[in-house]
Amino acid sequence: MLKNDENGALRGSAAVHEDAIRDIVIVGGGTAGWMVAAALAKLRPGGCRIRLVESNEIGTVGVGEATIPTIKLFNHTLGIDEDEFLRQTQGTFKLGIEFKDWGAVGESYFHGFGAIGQDMGAVGFYHYWLKMQQAGKADSLDAYSISSAAPRQNKFMRPRRDMSNSPLADITYAYHFDASLYAQYLRRFSEALGVLRTEGRVEHTLLRAADGFVDAVVLASGETIHADLFIDCSGFRGLLIEQALHTGYEDWSAWLPCDRALALPCASSGALLPYTRCSATRAGWRWRIPLQHRTGNGHVYCSAFMSDDEASADLLANLDGEALGAPRLIRFVTGKRKKQWNRNVVAIGLAGGFMEPLESTSIHLIQAAIARLVQLFPTRRFRQADTDEFNRQSDAEVERIRDFLILHYRQNARAGTPFWDHCRAIDMPDTLRRKIALFEGDGRIFRENGEMFSEASWLQVMHGQGLRPAGYHALADSYSEGEIAAHLAQVRGVIARCVELMPTHEAFIAATCRAQQI
Repeated sequence: MLKNDENGALRGSAAVHEDAIRDIVIVGGGTAGWMVAAALAKLRPGGCRIRLVESNEIGTVGVGEATIPTIKLFNHTLGIDEDEFLRQTQGTFKLGIEFKDWGAVGESYFHGFGAIGQDMGAVGFYHYWLKMQQAGKADSLDAYSISSAAPRQNKFMRPRRDMSNSPLADITYAYHFDASLYAQYLRRFSEALGVLRTEGRVEHTLLRAADGFVDAVVLASGETIHADLFIDCSGFRGLLIEQALHTGYEDWSAWLPCDRALALPCASSGALLPYTRCSATRAGWRWRIPLQHRTGNGHVYCSAFMSDDEASADLLANLDGEALGAPRLIRFVTGKRKKQWNRNVVAIGLAGGFMEPLESTSIHLIQAAIARLVQLFPTRRFRQADTDEFNRQSDAEVERIRDFLILHYRQNARAGTPFWDHCRAIDMPDTLRRKIALFEGDGRIFRENGEMFSEASWLQVMHGQGLRPAGYHALADSYSEGEIAAHLAQVRGVIARCVELMPTHEAFIAATCRAQQI
């Protein structure tokens, strides 16, 4: 049984480890800070006290409104009701991402969540599809995945778990939501569980002379706040991880050259689409994220090939509705801290690094860092092996995401455009070069060490960007073309009939989680 002690901390009946973390301070709010606060407040390791320090004077980036399916696990772990969460955050559902003009101008493809097709033999479905596609006897990949076919018709519903043999049981989805409203929602959740919020700006940091660990942060008000463990959610500034501990930053702009973004909401217009749209531009790309109360828009670009004024003009010229304000400029350097966990400071969110939101991984990386911290939650001894393992896993995850993003840029057919010509000439990391070489041979794709993106994701982007294998898996010849064609036709037909039965995205939201308009 859990109860509150006199300090407001949850205490269990079991004895607490003598070296247990007693106080945690989270520096910075926003999506990252309040996700950390909510998760730790729910788990309350060792009954420790949790305090979050943030300043209303300091804005947050707040562009991470599109997510991937892992966010559902985070919300479920917290016990959050999905419909209520969507109402509170003006949220919508997301089945994937449409990429326009990335391979070549005028072309588009869909990166849908979830599985593609239904296996029929010793190798994956896509090898049989690949055999037929190379013979000119298969439809596009979209036709064989309900998570790609449904959004093309603006359809959505939650999976029907009672229909285990139907594609309707395999609908995989994520969300679009207002990041600032999500942070406010999690703040209420966290404070209800005892998290103490302090309004204030961190002026400087006190380090322990003996080992260089952070001892306390000092606010502009003069208050000094001590803790055993500090979570740096202060954004690009990295108040603790960089300004205090000088951890260092690994710059990946040689691979991912975009360095600026403009963000701008506009009034909703047209159908409420269940997917994110990413449209390539002359020197970058635009995002479009449909929410219930507005549409989120932005333009990510490389300042070496496009001026801020040109990028702003492009963004404004391609809005679906009336602009709700002026474009907000965000400067960034893609990369990561050399250590995401240094001494007694863990950097989460933008304090730990930045991956542009091309595949909606920003909030996932926050969630993954929280899960990793929980798995390796320290005592006040802070064993180096635990810290090293946290950093090793963090590096492995973000490096594979990096490779996936590089693929989008490097594998393009936009010859004659300086930015895209530059991207095609980028020297790939060896990890990506190996991935592409395997696919270019016989279409082989391997998911390594639990990396974020599945074989289906790599297939959709590789094929969508125009990468074509020379052959296919030899075991696909275990079935004749006639047998494979019949199987593909059955899968395509069943998915098409299921999509016909689904409601529109807007109708589903109206029936389940319509928010009050603001």
